[in-house]
Amino acid sequence: MPGKISISFPHMGDYSAVFTQVLRHMFPQARVFPAPPMTQRTVELGGRHSPDFVCSPFKFNLGNYIEALEEGANVLFQTGLGCRYGYYGELQEQILRDLGYQFRFVCLSRDRANPQYVYQTFRELGCPLSTPKMIEAGLLALASIRVMDRYDYFMRENAGFETVPGSFEGVRRQLLREIEAADGFGDLLEAGTRSRRAAAGIRLDRPENPLRVGIVGDLYTLMEPFSNFYVERQLAKDGIAVSRKMSVWFLMFGQNHRRAVKKSGRYLHHTVGANGVDSVAQSLSYARQGYDGIIHMKSFGCIPELNATPALLNLSRHWGIPILDLSFDSHTSETGVQTRLEAFSDMIRMKKEEEDAAKREPGRGRGFGVHQGRRAGQQR
Repeated sequence: MPGKISISFPHMGDYSAVFTQVLRHMFPQARVFPAPPMTQRTVELGGRHSPDFVCSPFKFNLGNYIEALEEGANVLFQTGLGCRYGYYGELQEQILRDLGYQFRFVCLSRDRANPQYVYQTFRELGCPLSTPKMIEAGLLALASIRVMDRYDYFMRENAGFETVPGSFEGVRRQLLREIEAADGFGDLLEAGTRSRRAAAGIRLDRPENPLRVGIVGDLYTLMEPFSNFYVERQLAKDGIAVSRKMSVWFLMFGQNHRRAVKKSGRYLHHTVGANGVDSVAQSLSYARQGYDGIIHMKSFGCIPELNATPALLNLSRHWGIPILDLSFDSHTSETGVQTRLEAFSDMIRMKKEEEDAAKREPGRGRGFGVHQGRRAGQQR
């Protein structure tokens, strides 16, 4: 490729720190940067040039690409997912070319991201590393994902009880900076150790039996907080412990659809595409663990998650666990989402108080939990 290459890629949560790290190792002479931070302009740009029927991740990513090209990118990367999103790359590339942009598009979807294709493409882009060094850079990226996901899991469980607001997020921002700048496994190990120690030192005011909410749904909506209006942050402000099993590490090493079907029990007997079966299996796990509620998040029109909805409805009725269904697209109102989230938080808090009172005084408030769980399911 003539001239200096400038590589960019769309956002999906804060995994851009890892993508930046690995691409800078692979292309030390190139300019590597994530797309500009997502704003309402990103959504408007993507929506303006996208077909109406596509899911919101398509629109968000297209907006990311346009803003990256405006910043001087001439190579765009995309990683495909396990649903129709994995086939969007060709359409997005054609839309961008119709808009007059000149660039190279590298799509690492599941059916194309074989070692030979990746090796050949990186060589064509000017990667100077030897094959062992390329493998080492890839392994460092995997280790970085593991460090990041482990910290995020701990933070979601505890951020709602920090005595100084923003403590966990401050440690996380520092960890992301160190991950992006890591030159080797030693740097990464030190960064992970520092973040764990810093997190362990954060003062918490955690009740003995806090409210717990599990989050399931399609992976992009779960992992890109801008697309869901920062639902996890809002739950933490309400003093709720949050669990979300969906992560990049889970997708790479924990996902097994056959096993997930078995874990779905009587509610689902076959896969329904992408992560739909995981949503059911994880919801059943949360119900069995006694969680107070579940939030099912998806982009509007996400077929796998729509297929999982009847199973989640039955699960909610059977276990008496409230499930809040949130769908997002480029026209979703943040105020509407916050209002529903606040109502859901108040409802599960009252439900828990009634159940605790019933345990202390047998006969009082009995039946509220199952009835409320069924009503939440019916509203979906």
